[in-house]
Amino acid sequence: SHNSGSYAVTTALAQVDREKIYQWINELSSPETRENALLELSKKRESVTDLAPMLWHSCGTIAALLQEIVNIYPSINPPTLTAHQSNRVCNALALLQCVASHVETRSAFLAAHIPLFLYPFLHTVSKTRPFEYLRLTSLGVIGALVKTDEQEVINFLLTTEIIPLCLRIMESGSELSKTVATFILQKILLDDTGLAYICQTYERFSHVAMILGKMVLQLSKEPSARLLKHVVRCYLRLSDNSRAREALRQCLPDQLKDTTFAQVLKDDTTTKRWLAQLVKNLQEGQVTDPRGIPLPSQ
Repeated sequence: SHNSGSYAVTTALAQVDREKIYQWINELSSPETRENALLELSKKRESVTDLAPMLWHSCGTIAALLQEIVNIYPSINPPTLTAHQSNRVCNALALLQCVASHVETRSAFLAAHIPLFLYPFLHTVSKTRPFEYLRLTSLGVIGALVKTDEQEVINFLLTTEIIPLCLRIMESGSELSKTVATFILQKILLDDTGLAYICQTYERFSHVAMILGKMVLQLSKEPSARLLKHVVRCYLRLSDNSRAREALRQCLPDQLKDTTFAQVLKDDTTTKRWLAQLVKNLQEGQVTDPRGIPLPSQ
């Protein structure tokens, strides 16, 4: 029948495609062919569902990707990174992101401490485009990890310096980088261990609150609905912790209590609801029962 014919053709094409994938993975091992293989594979990472296990279990592939990362460390300080270098290493990072987000490879990826290789990139402060792109792509790998909502991810990240790194980018990065960094902080806060960690010492909490406060001030001058949404969600989550709630009663920026953001949020029902809930959570004299559920005032 006609159908089985076209099916056979599709299968044959898929097979050719797989052969290409195998070839490119092999080509990652040799420096001469690596750059092109990185480019081709990074284009295919969405369409090839099992690319992550193929990368992880093939010989020398992860070592090659790490070599790409380590190769540009010398260009960080002094900051001489070129657009070409940045594009190339970002293709390697895209493949690592694929490994980070795949259920079969994520645990091994964490156990090998691979995210730590990206932290020097997150430490950079140069405002040139190659560096902005490098930071954004590196944040994307961490973002892909936290997006899985796995406890092991948060446990791993809390043993590293990711929170101060994100806070610095939240303060001074590009709008896109700020958004991803705030999303990462939000995901850490939404985890009970993460919330407890940040609220454990006043120093940690006040650092987070100070940066969020600065962001609210910046957002009142240059609004971004997308970024504001993550900032409000971080505040709302902090208000779930009783000590943080006490502190926020003193230090929540006025712009979140008045009509500063009414225009930005007019079509964003979710963020408006979060903001209303936050203000409600911070109202004085609220009685809560031991399970943390607000009780009607007597």
